[in-house]
Amino acid sequence: PAAGLAELRRVARGPVVVATWDPAFRGDFWLIGRYLPKVRVKDAAGFPPIAAIAAALGGTSAVEPLPVPPDCVDGFLGAFWARPEAYLDPGVRAGMSTLAAAGEDVVQAGLSRLAAELASGEWDRRYGHLRTLPELDLGYRLITATPV
Repeated sequence: PAAGLAELRRVARGPVVVATWDPAFRGDFWLIGRYLPKVRVKDAAGFPPIAAIAAALGGTSAVEPLPVPPDCVDGFLGAFWARPEAYLDPGVRAGMSTLAAAGEDVVQAGLSRLAAELASGEWDRRYGHLRTLPELDLGYRLITATPV
């Protein structure tokens, strides 16, 4: 990552904006916290710390939260936080590198539990209030580095 960020800084003429996930984020995303806890450790290891990204880009950096709207269609791991049924769709999951890296055995065990809790109404009892939020901070960040 450091070499790639250095090259990004070398070829960019002005500010550089990087969207990333902060491995130091301690908020609880229900999918990971309840259904796929083994995924967090592996996923966190794959993301450089925010300070390392900012240092590699040089200049002055600003870091802003990048909250996710409930109707996000991008397809990254947190995109369907308000629509848990989407995680049960293999087509939706196919574009999520985090889940692909975790391994099918880890993912299927957690998703079986999610499916059962959606069917029983347990998910909505625990997390249904999330469906009404306008956005959610899941640890995604925008880093803007401006050369000096």
